[in-house]
Amino acid sequence: MIEDKNPQRTSIAQLGEFGLIEHLTRHFDVKQESTLKSIGDDAAVLDFKDKKVVVSTDLLIEGVHFDLAYMPLKHLGYKSVVVNVSDICAMNAKPTQITVSVAVSNRFPLEALEELFEGITRAANEYKVDVIGGDTTSSQKGLIISITAIGEADADEIVYRNGAKQTDLLVVTGDIGAAYMGLQVLEREKQVFQVNPNNQPDLDPYTYLVERQLKPEARKDVRTLLHALEIKPTSMIDISDGLSSEIIHLCRQSKVGCNLYEDKLPLDPQFISTCEEFNIDSTTVAINGGEDYELLFTIDINDFDKIKGNPNFSIIGHMADESEGIHLVTRANTKIALKARGWDALSE
Repeated sequence: MIEDKNPQRTSIAQLGEFGLIEHLTRHFDVKQESTLKSIGDDAAVLDFKDKKVVVSTDLLIEGVHFDLAYMPLKHLGYKSVVVNVSDICAMNAKPTQITVSVAVSNRFPLEALEELFEGITRAANEYKVDVIGGDTTSSQKGLIISITAIGEADADEIVYRNGAKQTDLLVVTGDIGAAYMGLQVLEREKQVFQVNPNNQPDLDPYTYLVERQLKPEARKDVRTLLHALEIKPTSMIDISDGLSSEIIHLCRQSKVGCNLYEDKLPLDPQFISTCEEFNIDSTTVAINGGEDYELLFTIDINDFDKIKGNPNFSIIGHMADESEGIHLVTRANTKIALKARGWDALSE
């Protein structure tokens, strides 16, 4: 198959702002009953009746949150939706709508934005959320994406960060650390490519890790799983900045301590082998690496029998009195104070 060395590039200026909005949003369909009016007016109109509304916003900035050297625009669009939907899931709520705002420099043709919005459309369909508005503008320094996610829940369903009690169990979904190691693999291959552009990366041994970095998924299923088990978490947060940081958030807002057990951390075999290849301690990565978008939550100790042995969840520790502090209990049964070494966008 012969590669097209001169793909079509349509200048965004040809369409103008309103023409661009109409072009990029023509595939968005309304799926939620609560969406009375979506794109096309001065504001969207939503009707949640007796439901409570939850709202969250995230920014993704080129060079800070993503690198287009290895992040396909379609994947970026998908991921930008996921990271916002995950915040709604972390409130034990149902995601229903999003708004999408994009600032773009003139180095991006229309076809590039079509790819980005193809990923956004695919994620909107996957998570059954309506795209109800947003904004487009120019950028001097690359691509900026801002998405606001909206969700609904009954008042007694919503879970906050500040409800954990001293005797609660600490639970995590899925496995952790894989997204960070996927990033390390991609960064390494980028450096190899920069030295020798003829050297094509072999990512087959790292498929799971790379997918966790480039195309993560929000745990929309957890709300249903917990409801079926008749469990309501006492506190909850999503793992975006790293397990250690998120545990500290829960502890500080709930005014409790915590013991996290190293031998209970759920780690994927591909993650473990890649840590060995990179000569990186797997526990350090697992508790500090971010972007897994798994859910971390606490449950009443009386719910232990309901959740034990469930393949979707791992009990990784328990809460304690605030005076005991926040610790990692190692395999050698020594306690190490847990510090927030996860992702911080404002750090030097």
